[in-house]
Amino acid sequence: MAMEEFQVAIHQGKLSDAISVVQAKPLQYFSNTPINVAVVGEPGSGKSSFVNSMLGKQPGDPGAAETGIQATTTKAKDYPHPTLPQVILWDLPGREESFGSRTNPEDLKCYDFFIIVGYQRFRTIHAELVHDIQAMGKRFYFVRAKTDLDVEASRRRQPSGYDDRTVLQRIKEDCVTCLLNENVIDPQVFLVSNWDPQSFDFPILWEKLNNDLLWLKRQAFIFSLPSLSAPVLENKQATMKGKILLPALYSGVLGLLPLPGISFAAAMFFFVRFRNQCYQFFGLDVPSLTALARDVGKPVAALQAVMTSRKLMPLILWRLPDLLGAVLIMMEICWWQRYPYAGSLLAGVPSFFTSYYMLHRCLAAVAKDTQNVLSRALEGKEKMPI
Repeated sequence: MAMEEFQVAIHQGKLSDAISVVQAKPLQYFSNTPINVAVVGEPGSGKSSFVNSMLGKQPGDPGAAETGIQATTTKAKDYPHPTLPQVILWDLPGREESFGSRTNPEDLKCYDFFIIVGYQRFRTIHAELVHDIQAMGKRFYFVRAKTDLDVEASRRRQPSGYDDRTVLQRIKEDCVTCLLNENVIDPQVFLVSNWDPQSFDFPILWEKLNNDLLWLKRQAFIFSLPSLSAPVLENKQATMKGKILLPALYSGVLGLLPLPGISFAAAMFFFVRFRNQCYQFFGLDVPSLTALARDVGKPVAALQAVMTSRKLMPLILWRLPDLLGAVLIMMEICWWQRYPYAGSLLAGVPSFFTSYYMLHRCLAAVAKDTQNVLSRALEGKEKMPI
């Protein structure tokens, strides 16, 4: 099982092997993987009607999406597809172009694939959706709904010399151009009528989705890997927690010495050493990251950029009591000419508790960084089949 092999590789701290295990599986292996397809767009674009057409239902049928002249979708609603196995269509609330978004970009992360539904023209809200989706490294189709109304309007404007093919080609070329301007590679555009699924590009859309489905399921499974690694990472955290007490004690004992700055230096030394141990244990050390970066075709710096545990400034702020203790030790030695009891206690005693807390924070941050690195490594890893 790919899942078991993946978790074993994560447990061993071999992130590169974990990803390779999954990507080595044939497409058919992912046929039973659930895939959540989000239908998004502006209010009134025909999203709900499009969902019904995809489900093969009419408005008012049992299980059909609610439709109307005004926006009727106020919260995300799921519709399992009756014939496509493990495919769930999600009708999402429309995004408002002028007054902000009803759909937070963060809320899109739980979906695996997107169908952007537009009407009449390519709008700013469509560009924003494209940016949000591409930022997640995911894919989408662009559907121009209500094409029958566009065709009828063009026919009325130009009754003489009217040609359906020319009008449809012009509409599609305009959509493709707008998507190319948003840096979309190989835009997939379909012109449809929600009231006649057999006309225009609806049959082509259906065929394209069927052909891409196994690939999309594979991508959905791969994007779920960071969350699937969570139980393994929790077990690894539990293992490393047993190694926190000793370096914290060392930091506290050394901090009691009447030497200015020894508490800060000792605490940072043990912290960095413990963090390096965590990196090696979780597979985030430089050799492991280099191997992962090579396999996924990304620079090591791109993977390290999502590692919050690398930041040192928060650590220095937590060590301010050490600096205060160092100042007091110097004052007691230089001006008061006595053994720096107060300075040593101020530097040493808090050092134990602060170090203990910092090491716990470090361990949790490294575990989270492992998921972040997996996510960054998987972003845009595969190209969508043409």
